Amino acid sequence: MDDLESLWSGLLSQRAELIRAAWAALSHHERRAVHEHLMRMTTEDGWTAPQQKSARIALDVLDAQPPHEPGQQP
Repeated sequence: MDDLESLWSGLLSQRAELIRAAWAALSHHERRAVHEHLMRMTTEDGWTAPQQKSARIALDVLDAQPPHEPGQQP
């Protein structure tokens, strides 16, 4: 996905359909990096409460997805 602002806007939108659409546009390598970043957003200091909430919602939506196709990971 070329537009990082659109990517993060979708991921942190708190809307499942936008979170899934942003996630679907990522490569396997990008998904791994984004998942790790979302985890850090929920656990590290320095993020605002709304950012932490949005990151947690994104992780919840992604974790609730059906099993991944072979070769894919969160």
